[in-house]
Amino acid sequence: METLVCVALWAVTLAMVMASIMWAYRWSHPKANGRLPPGSLGFPLLGETLQFFAPNPTCDVSPFVKERINRYGAIFKTSIVGRPVVVSADPDLNYYVFQQEGKLFQSWYPDTFTEIFGRDNVGSLHGFIYKYLKTLILRLYGQENLRAVLLADADRSCRASLASWASRPSVELKDAISTMIFDLTAKKLISYEPSNSSENLRKNFMAFIRGLISFPVDIPGTAYHECMQGRKNAMKVLKKMMGERMADPGRRSEDFFDVLIEELRREKPVMTEAVALDLMFVLLFASFETTALALTLGIKLLGENPRVLEALTEEHEAIARNRKDSDAALTWAEYKSMTFTSMVTLEIVRLANIVPGIFRKALQDIEFKGYTIPAGWGVMVCPPAVHLNPEIYEDPLAFNPWRWQDKVEITGGTKHFMAFGGGLRFCVGTDLSKVLMATFIHCLVTKYSWRTVKGGNIVRTPGLSFPDGFHVQLFPKT
Repeated sequence: METLVCVALWAVTLAMVMASIMWAYRWSHPKANGRLPPGSLGFPLLGETLQFFAPNPTCDVSPFVKERINRYGAIFKTSIVGRPVVVSADPDLNYYVFQQEGKLFQSWYPDTFTEIFGRDNVGSLHGFIYKYLKTLILRLYGQENLRAVLLADADRSCRASLASWASRPSVELKDAISTMIFDLTAKKLISYEPSNSSENLRKNFMAFIRGLISFPVDIPGTAYHECMQGRKNAMKVLKKMMGERMADPGRRSEDFFDVLIEELRREKPVMTEAVALDLMFVLLFASFETTALALTLGIKLLGENPRVLEALTEEHEAIARNRKDSDAALTWAEYKSMTFTSMVTLEIVRLANIVPGIFRKALQDIEFKGYTIPAGWGVMVCPPAVHLNPEIYEDPLAFNPWRWQDKVEITGGTKHFMAFGGGLRFCVGTDLSKVLMATFIHCLVTKYSWRTVKGGNIVRTPGLSFPDGFHVQLFPKT
């Protein structure tokens, strides 16, 4: 009897081992109606997630991507957080993916990203509802409102913030710029006044940001858990705010949230309350964090490149000299005249690579350059691999704004530049970001000089961060 039990146990164990081997084999050798790109899917379920999130302390392409490009070429397969993904460092494929949005590809992010931004976030919406929301957002962030309202607001905010920082021994620039932009945009989005609010909304967003691009383990003490708690707390504030406004039909429209409330009150609203809440969450995050990171890196690069800083200062001092009142507010005509500043901005965002990957999903089997991208697989367009490609940009790690001289103005994504995305989903906040960067630079270089006190080291995991901060001291110009 014991012998039979032992034999049965051995048989069950052997069957489980064989099943595991077969499962692992099928994982690493997926079926496809054609030739898959070269690469490895790594371990079952885990894939190559650990390597993808490995820290990179430089502005260069991440070792994860660079090593695989050298080994497999500009198009390769991998697996991230349990999903097979084709990574593209190929400008032609990137452009093709963006141009075929809604036809062969659709916006998609791994499940963990969707949990972070919400199931109904604008990046997960398609077709009419996405275009409808984009039109609403452009009422706030389009050029008409930027010219009429936001440029003057940005100018006042930058002047007041810089004057405050100059009175301190030093300021941590990333945190300070984040606060400045958050207070400005949150006021436009939800009439948020930090001094009059019992909720520290920005604190919740900072907790969210610290774990935004981190290994997705939702256990107390992890960055991902902190991120999810930050989202939960921020959403609690937004839900409470929505409830109060929905219960007050006589409220006068004052901000963008009121615009959404009016849409929700229609007899047949296009969006749901969940969509409106996730949209507000994403806008509050995207409106300040990406621009703050780019500006912080930009000030660091300007401090390290005096020739660039000198040319930039000359442009802005000339603008101030040509005014009847040198202290007058920045005008739209002055902003549009900033030729060299525009070049500097493009160079900053090219090197910053705030978005390390732009995700799409194949809607059907797709043939490209001899490879098959199976239906349902993810595609990760990799902007850093293009922006830092020496065959496209000479000496790509050099901060050289003059490389943009005499180039056609970039108003959308191109094969060689996609810092603001591309195709139908070209970032609706691009013009706002450019206005904020140019305004801040203008107020800084015309009125102040600065020196680095400490910090400034960067780490990409794979998103950009300043682990030691970037502390500077400002000196008013006499």
